[in-house]
Amino acid sequence: MGNSSSMLTQYDLEELQTHCQGIFSQREIVALYERFCALDRTGKGFILSDEFMAVPEFALNPLAERLLRTLEGVNFKEFITLLSAFSARASYEHKVEFIFRVYDSDRNGKVTMYDILEVLRDLSGSFLTDDQRKQVVIQALEEAGFSEDSALTYQDFLEVLNKAGLKMEVEVPVD
Repeated sequence: MGNSSSMLTQYDLEELQTHCQGIFSQREIVALYERFCALDRTGKGFILSDEFMAVPEFALNPLAERLLRTLEGVNFKEFITLLSAFSARASYEHKVEFIFRVYDSDRNGKVTMYDILEVLRDLSGSFLTDDQRKQVVIQALEEAGFSEDSALTYQDFLEVLNKAGLKMEVEVPVD
């Protein structure tokens, strides 16, 4: 898949639509491809972290550094897979899988209280003290039946989030 929307064939569009489980329409995939090509300043077919940081909405995100670890060297297929987690049409489990990857920064398949505290620190900045953050995390874990020493697997993580509720959506502009 080259560097312009004209390089996407009907076959590519159908394959990509299947790959993202029908979350994006073909029109949305073309719009995303055009955005991807604009971000891929090197024209190599993947987006580097500095290219992601050129997007103001991304650069201002308090989780930008953590997300970059998930995104470095993303090709278009991975790009739409990533964005599909933010769609209103994505399943709850699909969204939680993405969030789990963001929290699991060492990629060991488990999320610890330390991992959760790191994300909460990124999100809350100086609005909460370390002690306040720790109390929030301990309470959330205990309410879901886990202790502060627990290393949460994906299934455990899903259980904790089910207790808390989750909403994660963005609109994909197609104009």
